[in-house]
Amino acid sequence: MKHIITQLNQAFDHRIRLGIMSILMVNDWVDFNTLKETLDVTDGRLASHIKALEKDDYLEVRKRFVKRKPNTSYRATSAGRNAFKDHLNALEQLLNNAKE
Repeated sequence: MKHIITQLNQAFDHRIRLGIMSILMVNDWVDFNTLKETLDVTDGRLASHIKALEKDDYLEVRKRFVKRKPNTSYRATSAGRNAFKDHLNALEQLLNNAKE
């Protein structure tokens, strides 16, 4: 079991980061406000967790204007997708071992 725990990715330890990646895994691009509303967090909390995932190159950021208003959207990079899948696989192994 100790070996499985070392496979968990610390970047996804927090529920907000886990939520961000879960949303981005099933959507192409998601804007900041949608993430904020879906996760029910403040601007500052969301921004700090996005920054941490961006630092690890797990997120791609797109800034543009929609109807003359600034809009920031995010999507998971291929590295982020792979890291998140590995994290979920490790969680699944951990849960399966707990059942035995």
